[in-house]
Amino acid sequence: MLELRPNCECCDRDLPPDAEAFICSFECTWCPSCVAEVLKGVCLNCGGELVRRPVRPAEKLANNPPSTVRVFRAEPCAPKTAA
Repeated sequence: MLELRPNCECCDRDLPPDAEAFICSFECTWCPSCVAEVLKGVCLNCGGELVRRPVRPAEKLANNPPSTVRVFRAEPCAPKTAA
């Protein structure tokens, strides 16, 4: 089951379970602005594709709550560049 992490790893913006967010296959979580403006659709952590995170139906949240653990990058959030 998806963790539904509560924030963007780049800018630390809150991303509640019903917010538009993007994830990679490792569930690194990013807000739409960072995906478009900084990451250009590629996960900064793993280099994987970013896809829209599904919204968990509200009636399922009580028994399947989202994560409360915030993940935030210590390094500046910047796109990877070719060597």
